[in-house]
Amino acid sequence: MLDLNPGLMLFVLVVFFSLLFLLNTMLFQPLLKFMDDRENTIKLDLQNAEEMSDNSDGLNAKADALLAEAKAKANVIREKATEEAKALAESKIESKVKELDGKYQTFLTELSDDQEALKKSLALELPLFKKSLQTKLSSL
Repeated sequence: MLDLNPGLMLFVLVVFFSLLFLLNTMLFQPLLKFMDDRENTIKLDLQNAEEMSDNSDGLNAKADALLAEAKAKANVIREKATEEAKALAESKIESKVKELDGKYQTFLTELSDDQEALKKSLALELPLFKKSLQTKLSSL
């Protein structure tokens, strides 16, 4: 029936263990080392990514602070420029109002002088008007 050959069994056992030893040294150990190295590299990369994330959060906070400070300075500069422009406009308006008031006063004095001159000329010509009016009334 079945015949067992101890020499062949020993040979197969030696070949099996030698193959197991060769596969372990040439394939399994390098493969396990590669997998461990890869796992360590992934852990280091994750730690570096977290550190970079923390650094970027800090930098973002600094950038936000700088932007807020710049906006505040811009608002102060804008308000200062607006106030200066308003002050300049008000001074120009005041000077123009004074100039126009002076011209108005000059106009009023000239007008009163002209009015007085007109009154005097009419007063001088009043006897002539009376005479011509009487002649016209008498001719009616």
